[in-house]
Order: sequence, then structure tokens, then C-alpha cells
Amino acid sequence: MNIQSVINREVFAPRDERILVAVEVKRRKRKKVPFLPTGGKGEYMTYICLSVTNKRPAQLLITKVKQFGGSAPFTRRSQWSVEQLRQVDGIDPNKDCPEFDLVFDNAFDQWVASSAAEKCIFIQIMYHACQTYWEGKERVPGGLGSPAGDQQKDQRASPGAQVSPGSQGGQRGGPGAQARRKSTVGPRPRQTEFVNCQSKLTGDACTVNLVIYRCKVFFNRMKKGMVSKQSSPQAGAGPRASPSGQRPPGGSMASVVKRASQALQERGERLGHAEDKTVDLMHKAQQFADTAHKLALKYSN
Repeated sequence: MNIQSVINREVFAPRDERILVAVEVKRRKRKKVPFLPTGGKGEYMTYICLSVTNKRPAQLLITKVKQFGGSAPFTRRSQWSVEQLRQVDGIDPNKDCPEFDLVFDNAFDQWVASSAAEKCIFIQIMYHACQTYWEGKERVPGGLGSPAGDQQKDQRASPGAQVSPGSQGGQRGGPGAQARRKSTVGPRPRQTEFVNCQSKLTGDACTVNLVIYRCKVFFNRMKKGMVSKQSSPQAGAGPRASPSGQRPPGGSMASVVKRASQALQERGERLGHAEDKTVDLMHKAQQFADTAHKLALKYSN
């Protein structure tokens, strides 16, 4: 089971939400908290998750989830609605990069994803989820900015409309009551802005790109797993620490240099043998050519 499925099961499923995408991130600039005591910081992993509620009307949410200690359960730290998300900055519109920024009404976060491919998947899914959310918001009857909602408001404000006895006094108020009714209708909500994002992430032809990025993420994870497996035996066979707790100066570096020089020496010897064989074959080929030429002259006469 991958990380996204575990986060969905532990954090979002109990809240009747469903995760769409999650990306592992680190801060580009760590926040300084002056009132915290100095000392070693506990290791933790941070994930930015995009989720949607199962109840109707669906709400699109951005959640920050952390995992302390590597094996501890996931903890929900902060959550924002898509209405609070003002801007998504992809940093570089010309190439894949792991950096991106999220600008909210009351927060501004600068993140670095674990890989450029994971960041591209996150932004691509978030863009299309936001587009679907805002389009559905406009199609809701009576919603903000929808034609049905405006028509209902006009019918309520028209003189020929049927009104209840309790609302007749409000219409007698004249222009002041109409002004109060207009003031209750808020402005159309501002949609999330995507800037400095590649066109392949925000365009229509995105299915192929999404498959390509998922393949890149899969190969990156395989590569990291192989590197960690290869480095673990070497770490166990490294030079032992002295009784005082200090490693011998230059011990590991000296062994690396020694192995590299030995490999270069062996490679030089093999190249030398190959060169000698090549010269020997050239002499034999020349002798064979001379003999063949003499025989050709002898029998031609």
C-alpha cells in the first residue's frame, strides 16, 4: 500500500473525505519560531494533500499532513478550502522543477517536492480539480454568479412578484430596502490563479503527460530503494569508531581513494594488454598480406 492510500485511510476517510493527490514536500526556507527552545529538531515528513468531501455540495480542501518519527501515525496540521487558495506558483514555466508556492488568504508557503515529477502531478491534478469545482459552483441553481440565481433575485425584487405578508413591509422601505438587499449579495468569488506553470500541466492534452510523470515517479522510487539497499551494507562495514566516540580521521575517504586507484590501475593493465594484442595482430596481418602478394606475383608469371 502506497503512502497516499495510507494517508487517505488514516486522515481523510474518518472525516468523510477522499484524497485526490498527495505530494511529499520540504520548506525552501524554514520558519524561525523564536519562543521554541534551541536544540535538535525531531525528524518528520510533510505532505500537501488535495481532498474532496463526499457530501454534496462537494468541498475542495488543501491539507497539510505530517508524520513524526517515520513510523508514527499521520497527523493533520492545517487545512484550507479552495476559496482561500489565491495563487499556485509553479516557479519555472519552461522546465520541470520541484519548487512551487501556495498563496492563501492568511498564509504563504514555499515548498520543494521530493521530485519534479511528483510536483507536476500535484499541480496538474489540482488545476483540473479547481476548474471542475468552480464550473460546478457556477452551475448550481441560485449560486453566486449563476443565471438562475440572478433571475430569482430579479423576480423577488420585481413589483409584480408575489410576496408574503411578512416581506411586504420590506418592500415599502423604498430605495433603502433595495440597497440593503443588494448589499447582501456578495461579489463573485475569485478563482485560484495558476502562474508560472507549464502549459502541458494546465492544457487539455494532459492524460499522456500524467502517465509519463507517474512512470517517472515510479522509477525514481525504485532508484531510491536500490540506492538505500546498496548503501546499508556499506554503512555496516564502515570503519569502527574509536573508544572516544570519534571516527578515525580520513579512514573512509582513504579507503574510497584506494579502491578507486586500484580500479584505475587494473583498467590500465587491461588496456595495455589489449594494445599489445592489437600490435601483434597488425604484424601478423602485414606478414600475411606480404606472403599473399608474393604468391600472387609468382603464379601470375
